[in-house]
Amino acid sequence: MDEAAVIDRQISLTENAAKRIKKLRSMEGNDTLMLRLSVGGGGCSGFSYSFSLDQTRNEDDRTFDQYGVTVVIDDTSLDLLAGATIDFVEDLVGAAFSIKNPNATSTCGCGSSFSV
Repeated sequence: MDEAAVIDRQISLTENAAKRIKKLRSMEGNDTLMLRLSVGGGGCSGFSYSFSLDQTRNEDDRTFDQYGVTVVIDDTSLDLLAGATIDFVEDLVGAAFSIKNPNATSTCGCGSSFSV
């Protein structure tokens, strides 16, 4: 893979997202946990985001370290997430991780699914 392709397949994390991941790790009592982000089929727009805390890195995983936390994304999901930003948003409706995905041509109203 050439260097330009590697640069294009990056994701970024906001400070708010990192703070929330640190809080979740603390609540679990395990500072080695990583946020796993993956994309699967489904949702009202075709693909849906999935978040979990994970301690395992698989062979096809890429890791991104920012603000003292690690995000893990499998290679297939990264194809659909390249250039995305992970944020954590709190508002009157609730609090959730949010993805700003430049590859999404449309998203559902709740922001948990998208199409390309």
